Amino acid sequence: MAHSAMSGNGTTAGDDPLQTAVWRLRSRGCWADAAALLLPDTPAATLQRASLLVERCLYTEQGWEEAEDALRTAEAMAHSDDERGAAACERGYLAYASTLLAVRDRADEARAALGRAAALIPPGAAARALLDFRRGLLAENLTSAPQAARAAYRRAHAGATAHSDPLLLSFTWRHLAGLALREGELAEARHGFAESLRIREELGYLVGTAPALVSLADTETEPEASRLREEARRLFRLLGGVPTWLSRQLAPPAATA
Repeated sequence: MAHSAMSGNGTTAGDDPLQTAVWRLRSRGCWADAAALLLPDTPAATLQRASLLVERCLYTEQGWEEAEDALRTAEAMAHSDDERGAAACERGYLAYASTLLAVRDRADEARAALGRAAALIPPGAAARALLDFRRGLLAENLTSAPQAARAAYRRAHAGATAHSDPLLLSFTWRHLAGLALREGELAEARHGFAESLRIREELGYLVGTAPALVSLADTETEPEASRLREEARRLFRLLGGVPTWLSRQLAPPAATA
């Protein structure tokens, strides 16, 4: 299952105390608490609140109405093309999440919103990398078009590198590795998953570390694979069973006679 996040805020030295506090809460799966720190009085703040609550939907499969309300506020506050494009990107991502998690089929809405975002966010802009990544998610998971997904992930990877967005890089590494694993390119997949895990550990992105551990385990042999999965289970329990969709991958193997 493919999941993403918004670009990393509060992850680098020199960030303001508010963004650092938001990041620490977000990285531990406390999205509502992080959103509560942001006053919805500017387009940037309303968009960040919406992004946090949309991300919560992906990881917990809950909070859809709150995310919709926050997103409508962000859309109403947006005035520039950049702001409208960023809001459309979040709209598309929420519709994608709803479809992926079988809450409600909103695939057409997701495509339309991300297409609208692409018309508003110019190539080379920092926000374009995240948009490219999310278009890759749609291609991979809703359209079953791995080649188109790979091209979008590579554009996102280049953009994240150019704009020094390590969290997004952790996602592009992870999803490019997933495509490589699907095609039997084990060494390439192992490298990508290892890079993704390394970045997440360096950033302290706890809520995304367990999925990274499980993915890397899929490319390793025993006993390393079991060690990685057990570490993932420990983190999963520590975070209260988030992300919810990981529980299926962490279920103990069935006993055999």
